[in-house]
Amino acid sequence: MNDPARFELFSFWRTSATYRVRVAFNLKGVQPQEHNVDLDAGEQRSEAFLKINPMGAIPALIDRDPGRSKTPLTQSLAILEFIDETYPAPALLPTGAHGRARVRSLAAMLAADTHPLITPRVRKYLTTAGHFDDAAWRAWQIHWFTTGLQAFEQRLAGEPETGSFCHGDTPTIADICLASIVVVMRVFKIEVAGIPTVMRIMAACEQLEAFAKADPRKQVGAPQA
Repeated sequence: MNDPARFELFSFWRTSATYRVRVAFNLKGVQPQEHNVDLDAGEQRSEAFLKINPMGAIPALIDRDPGRSKTPLTQSLAILEFIDETYPAPALLPTGAHGRARVRSLAAMLAADTHPLITPRVRKYLTTAGHFDDAAWRAWQIHWFTTGLQAFEQRLAGEPETGSFCHGDTPTIADICLASIVVVMRVFKIEVAGIPTVMRIMAACEQLEAFAKADPRKQVGAPQA
C-alpha cells in the first residue's frame, strides 16, 4: 500500500492542518513525500508555491499517480476525505448518514470555526493593521482556543454517540481535527480548563502510533528542545 513516490505533500512542521493530513496518511499506512514550506520565512507567498495554492496556505497535496489529475488538492478536510476514499480501510467516517454528518460537524467546529482564527496570516494582520502586541495576540489565541474547545467539550459530554473517541470507539476525522488543535495549543504553551472529555479522547489518540508519529515537535524543521 505504501507508495511514497505517489503523493507530494507541501507541509510545515507546526501547522494544525498539516498534522491532520499526516495522521490520516499514517492511519492508512501511507507515507507521502513531504516538501517543507517555511511559513515563518514567508515561503508560502513565493511565486512557485502560489502556483500550487493561490491562497498561500498549507497543506497542499499532489497525486502523481499516472491515472489521476495533477491538480493540487488543498484544504485539509477535503484532503482527509480524499485519502479516506482512496484508501477505504480503516474508515475515517462512520457508515450511517447521521453519523457521517455528526463527524463532519464536529470536525468543522475545529477546522473551520476555531483553527482559522489563530493562523499566521491572521496574526500578521492583527499585529500590523490591528496593532496587536505579543500580549494581545496571546490573549486572542487563548480566547479562541477556549471558546472552541469548551463548545466541543459540551457536545462530546452531552451526546450519546461519543465513545472512546469522538464518535464511537474508533478514530475518525473528528478525532484527527481535535488532536490537531490540542497539539498546536501545546506548541504555543496554552492550556484550556474544563475540557475533561476532550483530554480523555486526546489521550486515547496519543496511544496510537499514527497520532504520536505526526506530533509537530517530531517533524523536520521543528526547533530542538
